[in-house]
Amino acid sequence: MAHLRIGSRGSQLALWQANHISNRLRDQGHTVAIEIIKTTGDKITDVALAKVGTKGMFTKEIEEALTDGKVDLAVHSLKDLPTELVGEFEIAAVTSREDARDVFCSVRFASIGSLPQRANVGTSSLRRQAQIKALRSDLQIHPVRGNVDTRLRKLEMGEYDAIILAAAGLNRLGKTQLVRQIIPTDLMTPAAGQGALGIEIRRGDHETRALLAFLDDPAARAATNCERALLNRLGGGCQVPIGAFAEIQSGQIYLNGVVAHPAGTRVLRETGDSSAANAVRLGQEVGDKLLRRGGNVILEEVYGQGYALPQQP
Repeated sequence: MAHLRIGSRGSQLALWQANHISNRLRDQGHTVAIEIIKTTGDKITDVALAKVGTKGMFTKEIEEALTDGKVDLAVHSLKDLPTELVGEFEIAAVTSREDARDVFCSVRFASIGSLPQRANVGTSSLRRQAQIKALRSDLQIHPVRGNVDTRLRKLEMGEYDAIILAAAGLNRLGKTQLVRQIIPTDLMTPAAGQGALGIEIRRGDHETRALLAFLDDPAARAATNCERALLNRLGGGCQVPIGAFAEIQSGQIYLNGVVAHPAGTRVLRETGDSSAANAVRLGQEVGDKLLRRGGNVILEEVYGQGYALPQQP
């Protein structure tokens, strides 16, 4: 049996995720310690994420701890991990996926459609903003930062008529009381990798990889590899208006991808399917379709106007 050190951010959700993996490792007979590491994204709390544009803003410091040998593995929300890891790291496991969809949370209103004209909606995600504005161009979108509790508290205090959050985080924390609508993926396509955890290790650490192999869910890995391939083909990071959602059914993988202008004025959607064995190729092909239809023009405009900076080559 081994002693394993997990690197994690210090937010309530990040610690839930780290403890979840820790408990599963302890069930295998290992001893585990969790090391809390503050990342760039945790330090910058007064600026909308899309304005920050720092590559790996939620992972850089944790990866440095991996490099220095201070931790043996890192537990991330997979959507926060860059699509191309630097050479010294690898994803040892992608866990079984929680609900990947986004949810509409409100004290007073039942759905996006029931909001009054010019209602105030909170989200710091350009991806969510773009798709909300495409549905309801009248809505006023405002940045909302902070952990899940902070965001829900702001909602309850009336700072927003509604906020949009990931279902996975609320489900994991048991904080679903204000969820009023689970938004279908064809209306709001999730972020690539949303709902899955990625377990990162030093590349070539065969011993740790072997210890973590039982955590890997092949279906979740194939689906998220497909989504991340689309994101990578579009050159986007986790703070740009790109969505990707893949599902596997009877050995086939189905992908829904979107590129949208933050104002909601242009929304490009593409779908595709292939055998699950060709997950990465499918992501690349659907990404190419979006680029050919003008996705590159939208993204260049987004970057040029300072909505976000490219986070990946």
